[in-house]
Amino acid sequence: MAYFQGFIIPVPEANRESYLKMARESVPLFTDYGARRIVECWGCDVPRGEVTDMFGAVNAEKNENIVFSWIDWGTKDTFDKAHEDMMSDERMEEPQEMPFDGMRMIYSGFETVGESGTSDSTGYVQGYVAPVPKDNRDAFADMCKTMRALAIDHGALRAADGWAEEMEDGKVTDFKQAVKAQTGEAIAFGYAEWPSKDAFDKGAEKMRMDKRMPPPGAEMPMDGKRLIYGGFEILLDTDCQ
Repeated sequence: MAYFQGFIIPVPEANRESYLKMARESVPLFTDYGARRIVECWGCDVPRGEVTDMFGAVNAEKNENIVFSWIDWGTKDTFDKAHEDMMSDERMEEPQEMPFDGMRMIYSGFETVGESGTSDSTGYVQGYVAPVPKDNRDAFADMCKTMRALAIDHGALRAADGWAEEMEDGKVTDFKQAVKAQTGEAIAFGYAEWPSKDAFDKGAEKMRMDKRMPPPGAEMPMDGKRLIYGGFEILLDTDCQ
């Protein structure tokens, strides 16, 4: 079973370059311990929601943007060993000046319930987080399989969907609070990679017209009102470095 870490981070707009510098400098640390790919994305089309949204997920303050990020570890065993070994690496020391408030960063590990396509010059990402009843895992995986096929058929490069049933509570916020998860719900984290925002806009229009798209009002395996999502431009992708 494939495994990755997902992150949502509030970063002041003015700190974009300093965040990118920190991210680039941290790449060798993670890859030395087995990370296969690291992707950092900067919010460019992140909507405000009526119930919750990406900004609310991390208690974003005025003039803060959202970073959507993931690290592909290949397997959970690789991650577990890396997590243990990295604790004694001096490079893990926190910089004196952080470009964001680490207390409001949310992160977790996710096992992959499905992935399709290959990353190739990704320029734009659509990312989401959703609460899903644990009993609906199979139905959710089936829905995601259909949506990945739709996206790739209409121009997406790659798409992946992750699943986490157990995660630690955050001191300030966490993924469960981000989507107002209820007892018995797991957290899904996923993304679709596109060549550009223009490719996504054109592809999304075609997807809406595709007969495989669930019709409005169709029964869903999750509460769509608590799903949070957004569009992001690529800051860093180690597959392209």
